[in-house]
Amino acid sequence: MNGASTSTTIRSAFSYCVQQVRNYDYHHYLCLLELPSSMRKAAFALRAFNVETSRAMDIASNPQIGLMRLLWWQEAIDKIFARKLIEHPTAMALSTIISEHKISKSWLKRSIEARINDAKREVTDLPKTIEELERYSEDTVSTILYSTLQSGGFTSTAVDHAASHIGKASGLLLLIKSLPYHYGRNRHLPYIPSDVAAKHGLLVSEGGRYVIRADSREGLRDAVFEVASVANAHLQKSRELSGSVPIEARPVLLPAVPAQTLLDSLRRVGFDVFDPRLARGIMGVSPLWFQLKLKWYSWGQKY
Repeated sequence: MNGASTSTTIRSAFSYCVQQVRNYDYHHYLCLLELPSSMRKAAFALRAFNVETSRAMDIASNPQIGLMRLLWWQEAIDKIFARKLIEHPTAMALSTIISEHKISKSWLKRSIEARINDAKREVTDLPKTIEELERYSEDTVSTILYSTLQSGGFTSTAVDHAASHIGKASGLLLLIKSLPYHYGRNRHLPYIPSDVAAKHGLLVSEGGRYVIRADSREGLRDAVFEVASVANAHLQKSRELSGSVPIEARPVLLPAVPAQTLLDSLRRVGFDVFDPRLARGIMGVSPLWFQLKLKWYSWGQKY
């Protein structure tokens, strides 16, 4: 492949990444547009990788095919770091930015391995505690922020701590938001921890397994509130660190804005995840309002 052809192929790969993020992760697409142009290529490639792996189970016709997709990505990461060519646009874009920015393999491996472990879990195998969901959110969401910060050359402890908290908050809130989708698909609520469910009278035994009943809307709202409160604490902690976060790094942490927006929307509907208002617009608010809010934080060098 000659130089001109290679350059065209790589440009097409990055265009594909941008389109994937725009189509399937629109709130983060808008966040990435606020990054300096020098960081966008890496950020979109990393987010596209997250789109590919987060959607693997949802778009598969059966769980085994979804798991195979995830295992393929696990192997692909090994090949990319071994400098082997993979004919997939997101993989090609990742290969380019990894070569240019020396992004750590460990973050990407943690992300895909967490998703594989989640995919292997039976829908009736509930997480035991909120701490389990926090670890999953750290592994799948915070790692993308760590990698994006690394691509921009940001290495301070404060910014990593802030990213950790934002990733945990975002992950917890998105898991909450996904509950109606999962319930509609298999009649289960897989991301309510069993200890939280038991506290609010939601845990029942069926066929030797514990499942969460969805008929108690009050109990479910209380359980969602408890998980959302942990997410809120992480957002607060991330903002307490803002004074120690370099101004140049703050745009990377703008995903705190959609997380806060979703949290505010949950409050407005009384933490009822089945309220249809949560599915409207972006995180339950109009797209224009969300974009104005995001711009306000970006211009104010806040997150």
